[in-house]
Amino acid sequence: MRVFHILPGSVSESTNLPMVLPAKGYVWIACGRREFELEQGAVQSTLQVLSGMTLVDLHISDLLNNQLPSHYDYTSQYDILVFRRLTTGHSETDLAHPGAVLTQTLKRGGPPVLRRIDTSPVGFAVFDRVLLTVHPAGCQVLDHYATRLMTATTAASRAAGIALPPSPADLMLRIVNQMVDGYLDLRRELTRQLDHWQGELLSPRARFSNWGSLLDARISLHHLDEICEDQRSAIQDWIEALNTWEPNEHNGGQRGLELLKVRSRDVLEHIERVVHHVRRLEQNAETAVQMHFSAQSNRTNDIMRTLTALTAIFLPLNLIAGIFGMNFEFIPLTHLKSGFWWAMGSMALTAAVLGVVFWRKRYLARTAR
Repeated sequence: MRVFHILPGSVSESTNLPMVLPAKGYVWIACGRREFELEQGAVQSTLQVLSGMTLVDLHISDLLNNQLPSHYDYTSQYDILVFRRLTTGHSETDLAHPGAVLTQTLKRGGPPVLRRIDTSPVGFAVFDRVLLTVHPAGCQVLDHYATRLMTATTAASRAAGIALPPSPADLMLRIVNQMVDGYLDLRRELTRQLDHWQGELLSPRARFSNWGSLLDARISLHHLDEICEDQRSAIQDWIEALNTWEPNEHNGGQRGLELLKVRSRDVLEHIERVVHHVRRLEQNAETAVQMHFSAQSNRTNDIMRTLTALTAIFLPLNLIAGIFGMNFEFIPLTHLKSGFWWAMGSMALTAAVLGVVFWRKRYLARTAR
């Protein structure tokens, strides 16, 4: 469990739950899901002391549910946002060892980049001056943003215009935005993998055999599409609730509230970019499969056309050979010394004439690749 005291211009971290709010600023309590499950009594007591209210049982169940889709809910005292992340890494924890990451990973088909995308949910409970976040174990989002938060107070960060989040809601939106951007960092590798498969599918000389992986990739992309839709719906619900807020000292007044709305719309725009990219990849995969089978059908038609033309050329030759193979006593040319050569010449001439005719009609022409 990590506890951050975020004051105007400074940040401090501790591992103990606070029992009093700072005169200014707010508190960020970040813990793992199993850790929150084991120590929810202490966390609830802290929330009661700091904000005068505890989480309701249904919201605790939401924060502990590892399969819950992204969604938004609220009470008169706090807001709940569950947001499924799209980032690298799969990890599970043991109930007896909260916070300890097991080495066993979840198995998933498809390209390697899809197997590395973790869609575990991260829960946020936003109070006026307290932010409670519940993460999966080994959450890189927590570690990365905690490091960024601690370095935001340096002189170089101030010179670069990096400011501390002024409220728990702003901090939540920044973490969510980082989670969405985590997928945007993976899209180049995912696009490269699917482009490679498209090249194999459309290559006339390659024999594509990764149908199982391609099917797993399409299923994974469809699953990502559903996750992104849930994310967009949750953020839209949050924006609608944000429009009902009244400016106060906890959200930074009118300017702070407007900044929250701007940041929320920015997060929504990033999610829509992810949705657009996932759908485009899914559509490209389906189009490549359709083009593959169309190309295979065209190649099959070319082969059958050539075989049919060759069969048509040899049909007259078989007819001539069959005529001279009949068991009649008197057949023209059978008793002539030049009869064999007349028969062979007529067969060669017939084959040549039919070959030229079929070539001019492009029955024997090679299809351009």
